Amino acid sequence: MSSEHTDLELFIKDQVERWKQIRTVEKKAEKQISVVTISSEPGSGGQLVAREVAKKLSFDLFERDIVKKIAESVHISDTVIHTMEKKRLSGIEDFLSSLVNDRYLWPGLYLEHLMKVIGVIGKHGRAVIVGRGANFIIPPKEALSVRLVAPLDVRVRNIAKAFEISPQAAKKRVMNRESNRRAFCRQSFNANLSDPCNYDLVINTQWISIDTAVQTICAALESSNG
Repeated sequence: MSSEHTDLELFIKDQVERWKQIRTVEKKAEKQISVVTISSEPGSGGQLVAREVAKKLSFDLFERDIVKKIAESVHISDTVIHTMEKKRLSGIEDFLSSLVNDRYLWPGLYLEHLMKVIGVIGKHGRAVIVGRGANFIIPPKEALSVRLVAPLDVRVRNIAKAFEISPQAAKKRVMNRESNRRAFCRQSFNANLSDPCNYDLVINTQWISIDTAVQTICAALESSNG
């Protein structure tokens, strides 16, 4: 077993223990939105914002690579899915079935597990989920959906600086990732990743700092629960 796979299993084991500890919640708290989904254009600061939002709210952070690996590992996916009691899990499955029918999806094993895993994370709550089309999976009334954007030249500069690569290499990296993300959401959810109507909040990080973006998201979440 690879160390990467072992690390993922340890992460899930720790997460399951967290969920057990907060399983008993008041009905009032259950009605509140405690999930933030963050979608971002490559180089616009999505992961930085997600980490700071999670830290500020004391939420668990599920970054796109972690969610993808969970969905790809059937064993680990099942561990996550089985943390949900049957009644609530059946509710998730009913919603996902309607989503499949409404969007005319034909999910394979990966997409099926991805949808269930994100659905379960969403139901447990107190989570920030980055990418993987989470905003297309969790019911709109159960999460604050955020999109971070910035002009291409700004994003290229950010990537070039972050990875210490040339502007040409940075632009290629940005364009490839952007193309892959658009294709994933189009093929998986029959949805346009860039349509602002798919989000509750769209933030342009060219003009808004990371700190201000974090404050804005936390304020929007608090307002939605007011």
